[in-house]
Amino acid sequence: MAKGFKSQKGQGSQGMMQQLQKLQEQLELAQAKLAEEAVIATSGGGAVKITVTGDQHCQAVEIDPALFAEGDVEMLQDLVLTAFNSALEKSRELAAERLGPMAGGLPF
Repeated sequence: MAKGFKSQKGQGSQGMMQQLQKLQEQLELAQAKLAEEAVIATSGGGAVKITVTGDQHCQAVEIDPALFAEGDVEMLQDLVLTAFNSALEKSRELAAERLGPMAGGLPF
């Protein structure tokens, strides 16, 4: 069950609506906090670094200038893609960690 939710036998639709409203408020608060948190993923030994927020917005892309000197565009594309996908996965894991317990407490 989600925090603050207790199953009550025989509760009417009014009680359920209050529980759903409370759950909605908790979810909105958790989502707002997620938007403030960030995860970082790297590839190429740290040559490419991607920062993504908990609500999955890309916040920063950092590329070591030495990669441009090498002139290997395909390698750079692969490194960016790898770091970005890793950052998205970390962001999804963070969201599941923060929001998962609440979803388990839905009263239906």
